[in-house]
Amino acid sequence: MSFYLLFLCGLAGGLFGGMGMGGGTLLIPLLTLFLGVPQGVAQGVNLLSFLPMSALALTVHARNGLLVKEGLWQLVLPALLFSALGAACAVCLPAGLLRKGFGLLLVLLSAQPFAAALRGEKKI
Repeated sequence: MSFYLLFLCGLAGGLFGGMGMGGGTLLIPLLTLFLGVPQGVAQGVNLLSFLPMSALALTVHARNGLLVKEGLWQLVLPALLFSALGAACAVCLPAGLLRKGFGLLLVLLSAQPFAAALRGEKKI
């Protein structure tokens, strides 16, 4: 696998993740479909790459005054624990199950704006 292709995938995932748009929704398909990385490995890499990426994004948002500090640790500590647990699970679960679960997640995420529009919400 080319270093440059991996670098570009990491760049795209980091850029989208840093903006809060879910870098894994881009990183996992790039790794699996275009670079042939097994599904479990791609999801594990995504979960582990999320830790430093989110720490950096959190620092930038805090510096810009965009961070609500109330309740922060009640969110951060379980997120750290479960991202490590999720990475361990991603390596152990069958690739087919991971693919189907991730596909279902993407379908649900993409349906969310349509559901909001049907409810008459202006913000999509």
